[in-house]
Amino acid sequence: MILHVVRNTAFSALTASFLLLVHMLLLGSSAPRLHRATIHVPEWPAHTPPVRIALIADLHVAAPSDTPAHLERTVEQVNADAPDLVLIAGDFISSESIVTKTYSITTALAPLRALRAPMGTIAVLGNHDYPDAAALRSTLETWGIRLLDNEVARRGPLAILGVGDLSTRHARPQRTVAAWRAVGGVPIMLTHNPLVTRRLPVDVHLALAGHTHCGQISLPLIGPLFYLDREKTLPGVCGLSIEGTHALIVTAGLGTSNLPLRSGAPPDIWMITVGG
Repeated sequence: MILHVVRNTAFSALTASFLLLVHMLLLGSSAPRLHRATIHVPEWPAHTPPVRIALIADLHVAAPSDTPAHLERTVEQVNADAPDLVLIAGDFISSESIVTKTYSITTALAPLRALRAPMGTIAVLGNHDYPDAAALRSTLETWGIRLLDNEVARRGPLAILGVGDLSTRHARPQRTVAAWRAVGGVPIMLTHNPLVTRRLPVDVHLALAGHTHCGQISLPLIGPLFYLDREKTLPGVCGLSIEGTHALIVTAGLGTSNLPLRSGAPPDIWMITVGG
């Protein structure tokens, strides 16, 4: 009798573990969920219409789950919502991950050429990207995607402050803010690691980031299973948070890192309306 109970319990545990694994694999390769937010900026120019921004991050293009075909479907989803501007918060490719196939930069990111936005597409690099930074810059800018590395780009009423990745010691927020003050515009900080936004000046009211994957694997009662870098970025940093006049949006990203699995943290896209 006891042996029978043990066998049944073991079988149930194995079945539950298998079903959980299947769920995590499917969620890891699922279509991203669309979140919307409206951010009111005190300094918005009078009589200027709001700007709609699509935010994506953490593409991590590699098989089995984050293939170019998966990215192509995501680009179609972004285009269908007709943003004015597309911002990409880094980690285009995968490194130090369990993958079944990698792609050349051109093959991996080719779907990004189809992004359509009147104000264009602007990106920053993530921690996985810096070993291939030169090739990424050359490829993206050939396709008309502006890559910022502690630089500023004006788009309509906006100034995009593209700050480098903090965890790889490429962030120069003070230099970027100084460059913004020279060119003006309503500032939006775009960076990969949200920890850099702790240094926001008072007049930068909106920051956008990725990196955390919202934990990627977050189990009930347990929470996130691992941190994503040596600085122990909080995996729970996710979604929209507001402190006073400062807003931070951290996307869960599109792809996966280390393991092609997600649980409790589905991939997402943010569509953000910024205005007065």
